Amino acid sequence: MTTPNKAARRALGACAALMIGALTLTACGGNANADANSDSKSGDKGSAKTSTAQIVISAKDGSTDASINTTGVKVSGGKLTDVKMTVAGSGQVVAGSISGDGGTWKPNEQLERGTKYQISATAKDSGGHTAAANSIFTTVTSANSFIGTYTPDNGTTVGVGMPVSFNFDKVISDKKAVQSHITVTSSGGQKVVGHWFGSQRLDFRPEEYWKAGSKVTMNIDLDGVQGAKGVYGVQKKTVTFTIGRSQVSTVDVNTQTMTIVRDGKTFKTVPVSTGSPQHTTYNGQMVISEKFVQTRMNSQSVGLGGEYDIPDVPHAMRLTTSGTFIHGNYWYNKGNPPFGREGTSHGCVGLADVQGAQGATNAKWFYDNSLIGDVVIVKNSPDKTVAPDNGLNGWNLSWSDWIAGSAA
Repeated sequence: MTTPNKAARRALGACAALMIGALTLTACGGNANADANSDSKSGDKGSAKTSTAQIVISAKDGSTDASINTTGVKVSGGKLTDVKMTVAGSGQVVAGSISGDGGTWKPNEQLERGTKYQISATAKDSGGHTAAANSIFTTVTSANSFIGTYTPDNGTTVGVGMPVSFNFDKVISDKKAVQSHITVTSSGGQKVVGHWFGSQRLDFRPEEYWKAGSKVTMNIDLDGVQGAKGVYGVQKKTVTFTIGRSQVSTVDVNTQTMTIVRDGKTFKTVPVSTGSPQHTTYNGQMVISEKFVQTRMNSQSVGLGGEYDIPDVPHAMRLTTSGTFIHGNYWYNKGNPPFGREGTSHGCVGLADVQGAQGATNAKWFYDNSLIGDVVIVKNSPDKTVAPDNGLNGWNLSWSDWIAGSAA
């Protein structure tokens, strides 16, 4: 046997090192975030089968503006076997569900804004080969997103005058993009158009009052829509509400009466007390936007002096943001003419009532028989017509002016 010389030994050593290095690369190669990883359950000795399952996590690894609504996992060529989502750092588990066919996973609840999460997912193909994927990402922050507070709420029944009204928490510069991602439709077939009041309020209504008994559906698809530079929407939902019977009540300041018309027929006429000559009541079509069995009314809150502070005004229903209500009045000065003879209020419409909101009065009857969204029209007042954005009162704009305020 021939003994190798020193040079030959060095060469053999180098070859061995290269072989070891090659084995190391083969064993340790790969990417922790790859969609498919191999296993070696096949009968092909020494070779691994790549899984045909391809996992996609919608929130890309390292992203900082992930959706709080649509973040999830899906797989093609296989079925998900396990998905774990946690709040990064704390390890708090985010509950979620794999679909019955094993094709998708999504969280059970909407994610939080400005929060860092981690998802780890595994899947198997039909041959039993596994695949894995991971992502660490952050959802869009409050500073970089906007939401719209809207009315009416899902599942409610409202009056024929109720508009759909959005108030956004950020200034919207791309009104067209935002409006085009909100659609409002009616089962009554009425055309519904949006109108912007400034840069943060968007209302929708048809040309005429809603048809009684119709269903209105609002589709909000603002998730990821850019409303202003660097500011994106996060809402994605469908809201449905019902239009109740038609009730439109007309207050005539000349006669100090209110006539209630239900489904096109005069239902009842009651005496009222409107604003005094010093504090007149707005003219125009006003929509009931809030109802309170009792509420406090303070003159200073509406820019007056110390004329009144009543802690328990009964059966109060708001008509304007600025403070016009139709409400019960139990403190009516007995020295004044009775209701229906003279306007003595500070701009509200008063109905006879008793303290405690318990009596069988005109005010209680009207309160019990009114819906949010019912219309109260005031006519023949010496005051101006109420501004269309003072409350939900866009009906005071002509249809052409309403359409002119649309960005879509």
